[in-house]
Amino acid sequence: MIKLDKDKKCKVSIITPLYNSSRFVAEAIESAINQTYQDWEMIIVDDCSTDNSVDIVKQYQQKESRIKLYRLQKNSGPGTARNKAIKEAKGDIIAFLDSDDIWLPNKLEAHLNFMIQKEAAFSHTSYGYIDEEGKKINDTFHVSDYPITYTCLLKRTEISCLTAMYDVNKIGKVYMPHIRRKQDYGLWLSILKKGFCSIPLDLELAYYRQRKGSATSNKFKLILKHFKFLKDSEGLSGYKSLLYTIYWGLNGLKKYYL
Repeated sequence: MIKLDKDKKCKVSIITPLYNSSRFVAEAIESAINQTYQDWEMIIVDDCSTDNSVDIVKQYQQKESRIKLYRLQKNSGPGTARNKAIKEAKGDIIAFLDSDDIWLPNKLEAHLNFMIQKEAAFSHTSYGYIDEEGKKINDTFHVSDYPITYTCLLKRTEISCLTAMYDVNKIGKVYMPHIRRKQDYGLWLSILKKGFCSIPLDLELAYYRQRKGSATSNKFKLILKHFKFLKDSEGLSGYKSLLYTIYWGLNGLKKYYL
């Protein structure tokens, strides 16, 4: 079991894919450096950026030895970049922070203590939103008040990558499927299919950056992709894929229109 005491701490491996994020990556790194819990490593994997993102990371490496940088040989997508980082991770806990998102300073401390209290192998939290300029959007995504099972997640994809953490000692290393979209969702489902639940913590501990033209900016276009993912990647029947997509779509619409 993880123990947060002076004699023995658990190390957190922060998994960060990087691609043309020169505007934002410094904020992501700073939010890790500013954590009240300091036993971490940040593994950044560059997916063939064409801007100066890598140079920014290297500047931080000069003064922060906990930051590790790897570079892929060809552009392969964020799932492959995250998998490389997971493979290189040395920590007891795997956590995820994309290069354009940020954590609040108490994210790791509060979340780790919660996981210890609940004896959770897998957990996620609520989160807020910021715009491209870093200004807080007056909105919060609140997690459920019950453990999330495989079936629950098929109906509502409430586990966001920037809040999820899992215990390697309890679950083992779990990787993302080799697909271009919804790799994180595939990872959560694979953990839940092992019989684990994700235990929610309803505290806003991170900020997701909403960017124009992002893969999640048009909710209606995502509906068909969600159906195809459930049918092709999860192997559900057409009927079940449609049923769970309807649940998923209605839950998404509630957030935006009710």
